[in-house]
Amino acid sequence: MTTAPSLAPGDTIGILGSGQLGRMLAMAAARLGIRCIIYAPESGPACDVAADTIIAAYEDEAALADFAARVRRVTYEFENVPAATAAFLASRLPVHPNPKALAQTQDRATEKTFLNGIGIPTAPFAEVNDVASLTSALKTLGYPAVLKTRRFGYDGKGQVMVKEGMDLAQAFAAVGSVPCVLEGFVPFLREVSVVGARAETGAFAAFDVCENVHENHILARTVVPAAMGEETATKALEMASRIARALDYVGVISVEMFLVGSGEDEHLVVNEIAPRVHNSGHWTLDGAATSQFEQHIRAICGFPLGSTRRHGRVVMQNLIGDDIHSWRELMAERGACLHLYGKHEARPGRKMGHVTRIFPE
Repeated sequence: MTTAPSLAPGDTIGILGSGQLGRMLAMAAARLGIRCIIYAPESGPACDVAADTIIAAYEDEAALADFAARVRRVTYEFENVPAATAAFLASRLPVHPNPKALAQTQDRATEKTFLNGIGIPTAPFAEVNDVASLTSALKTLGYPAVLKTRRFGYDGKGQVMVKEGMDLAQAFAAVGSVPCVLEGFVPFLREVSVVGARAETGAFAAFDVCENVHENHILARTVVPAAMGEETATKALEMASRIARALDYVGVISVEMFLVGSGEDEHLVVNEIAPRVHNSGHWTLDGAATSQFEQHIRAICGFPLGSTRRHGRVVMQNLIGDDIHSWRELMAERGACLHLYGKHEARPGRKMGHVTRIFPE
């Protein structure tokens, strides 16, 4: 990688996407004196706190060229940015993380093949394109197994557990009859994640491994540190660093993992990579010396990475749907750190905000 000149306070960066992750990135950038322009097909929470907004399709090359001319760096808040959009912008200015990293993580089959290729364990998997290949894959992987769309899945969407006796045609139809991967079931004890950042210089800094609890396939709360052996935690950080290095990555990367076994048999299996700031890292806004959002801005701007020191034992709770209506009680709770995303309508399954609580260890 050719290192681009570092930015300075007063410079402007561009963010693709207008959701709450973009909002928190823009707020962190402002804290460091960096202006942000949001580019998205629709207005969202990020637009409320940015210096400017461009509302246009990701395929609108004229609008993208105007966007590129007004900023020094481009990043994104979600991984479903069209690859052609990232490539168009990367031909004009630095885009972090790079389009290669974006492409590797947009497709589950490509991602798992990449991970296995650098020695990172994943669930056993097979590509599935129709009911016949699903039937064949199940003969190899066995029941139960998890059928997932290769692209555009999140918060449990685009996946179904396949159990013995199920109608396989119905299972394939349930995920949209699109290209999929079938994953062998991993009997994990808990889900954990590593949120870390890599700089253009190759420097890498990760936060402590966190433990994630899901309800209805949506992250409900994150607890830090995760309950796991010290040696296993060290391996988790090393795996995340190896992945970032192999992708020539710049910015915050999040690696979701399954913790399997216990004692001497304790080990990790990587579930997926998120090439961006991540919900499981929201605790860092209040629970660490540098938040994941500031760390991402530091990395993409060429600034020194910040300290990942944790302030105590931390619990982050997502406010989903009607949970938001407890905002007044949470504001009155001593020690509760409340973050609201500025969304105007509470819908089931919609992330409206989060609250963080810090306890002495």
